[in-house]
Amino acid sequence: MGKNRSILLYPFSLVYGAITAIRNFLYDTGILPSTEFRTPVICIGNITVGGTGKTPHTEYLVRLLGKHFRVATLSRGYKRETRDFRIASPASTVNEIGDEPLQISGKFPEIVVAVDRNRVQGVRKILKTDPSIQVVLLDDAYQHRRIRPGFSILLTDYERLIFNDSMLPYGNLRESASNIDRANIILITKSPADLSPIDRRIIVKEMNKEPGQNLYFTTVTYEEPVPVFAGDEDEKRSFESADINETTIVLLTGIANPLALKDHLRKYAGEIVHLSFPDHHNFSENDIEMVSKAYEDIKTASKFIFTSEKDAVRLREFTNIAEPFRSAFYYVPIGIEFLNDDREEFDNLILDYVRTNK
Repeated sequence: MGKNRSILLYPFSLVYGAITAIRNFLYDTGILPSTEFRTPVICIGNITVGGTGKTPHTEYLVRLLGKHFRVATLSRGYKRETRDFRIASPASTVNEIGDEPLQISGKFPEIVVAVDRNRVQGVRKILKTDPSIQVVLLDDAYQHRRIRPGFSILLTDYERLIFNDSMLPYGNLRESASNIDRANIILITKSPADLSPIDRRIIVKEMNKEPGQNLYFTTVTYEEPVPVFAGDEDEKRSFESADINETTIVLLTGIANPLALKDHLRKYAGEIVHLSFPDHHNFSENDIEMVSKAYEDIKTASKFIFTSEKDAVRLREFTNIAEPFRSAFYYVPIGIEFLNDDREEFDNLILDYVRTNK
């Protein structure tokens, strides 16, 4: 947040805020046009830089909607090397479509996963390619005003709530916090599972949401570790039976906020050696050698390498990693849960929107 950055950046944040305010005014007044579609379009995004948990929430929506409708997802494919419209296939790579779309495509091969820098063009091409699509999920498109979604979901991290933040570059906001009024639903993500009713009421009040907006709290859930590469069951059993006090983990991450994952892994190991890289980092052969050296230097009886689910997508493209180093790699799948028994209400709002508009 801004308090950790130089005060010299504050004047630049005022300029940036003015530019985004003018841009939003031009779209709000219709001077700059926005495109709507007859097919239901749901936007999942945020107004801050850094991870707020968009991918697990998008996957939650895919599971929810996929039971009833033909679903497609569309994102720009951050840090991919291509620029054109692409639909994910089993042969797709990170460089072609990006890590998050590749992760979603691998987990949900039954849906259409597409990328396009131009979201309007992307939706049009999806519907032309597959007219059976009944709902399109726009990933990380809250600031993409050229398209007007029928329903918007805004995410804000519990540890970095938008009303405590400042505009870029002094803070982390991409636009003023007042623009939460474009959202139909606000989700406070990565909340403590034991969040008290008092703390919840304080946050709801400070968010200053509109009367017609719904606000819910979600928390991160961690599943059992999974081998990054195809491994045999004997190797997996050796991990599950390892003595925590005699186990060391090398944690390799290229995500915005790896601290929660690191804390979770303390249940598996007495020591964690963390190799942290920037979000969406393109791992190189030198990076893999660094991990290998850190792994070889461990002297405890048991040792493993862990990474995030998103990073695992990138690491799988290294086909030259040999045993036993290869079998030491694990990732932890993550999901979300709604607090306060709000899941059913949230689900019904989403399903009702699509049913009413499809």
